[in-house]
Amino acid sequence: MESLILVLVGVLVAVGTYLILSKQLLRVILGTAVLSHAAHLLILTMGGLKKGNVPLLEESEGPYTDALPQALILTAIVISFAVTAFVLVLGYRAYKTNGSANFDELRGTPDE
Repeated sequence: MESLILVLVGVLVAVGTYLILSKQLLRVILGTAVLSHAAHLLILTMGGLKKGNVPLLEESEGPYTDALPQALILTAIVISFAVTAFVLVLGYRAYKTNGSANFDELRGTPDE
């Protein structure tokens, strides 16, 4: 099962890289979002599923679960959502200002 998830991470990285190399602004933004999802899935897979007791104040026997991978993923999801929202607003503003979302047309005139 873990190898299947790692293949999915590889596919997400490939799709994200393909979208980032595009000339359309919206595709680049979606590519960064897909690439961040691949990173989240990779962190979750490498953290693994550990079964055990909850690490609370009371004493209990057995191994404890490690909540660090889930905390890192939650933080990364919030940060990537904020960055994606910010870049979408910037892309919308660039489209409204220049009338195009193509990077070749956003580059400017040849004499600049």
